[in-house]
Amino acid sequence: MTRPIRVLIADDHTVVREGLAAILGAQEDIELVGVAVNGVEAVEKALRIKPDVTLMDLVMPQMDGLAAIQAIKAAIPEAHILVLTSFADDERVFPAIKAGAMGYLLKDAPREVLLQAIRDVAQGKVSLHPTIARRILREINQPASAPVASLETLTEREKEALRLIARGLSNQEMALTMSIHENTVAKYVSSVLSKLHLTNRTQAALYAIRSGLSDQNG
Repeated sequence: MTRPIRVLIADDHTVVREGLAAILGAQEDIELVGVAVNGVEAVEKALRIKPDVTLMDLVMPQMDGLAAIQAIKAAIPEAHILVLTSFADDERVFPAIKAGAMGYLLKDAPREVLLQAIRDVAQGKVSLHPTIARRILREINQPASAPVASLETLTEREKEALRLIARGLSNQEMALTMSIHENTVAKYVSSVLSKLHLTNRTQAALYAIRSGLSDQNG
């Protein structure tokens, strides 16, 4: 008999964790082997337990899901991570996929879709919510255009703001991270878009990813 798929759940909401645990517990071929309530705990348990699949929320305290994915993949490159989140915006999707997530599902997905995604990701297959798949295909099919301006036009604080945009943080979250007022963040974001000749935050996030800025520390 094939051993069950070992799954780690990382989500800061009790109701979500308990609901997922109930769904997984009813499956003969899936075993819940751990639960994490924040990103730091998700990394610690993923490295210690080495589950077949980690179900990863993106918005969590102490360390967000994106940073947790990066940390897990840095330590265990072959780790299979399935993002399960409420957010479908490009500013979160593309960084998560680039960081190494093999699947990206929204929390409104039917349980059958979730279970199949877990089974697919456990086998090394990519599993994407249809909305996410369409966005990625659209981005891939867009002709690459050289940026009109370079990163050198940005100040260090503007580069920091751009990195945080690429991580999918809101202005409020950026203000907390940068220890500045939210109005100041808005000015930085506006300046970044203006200097790089971009029209919105999604374009800014993709610019940061393509330029490699999102991979840099600082």
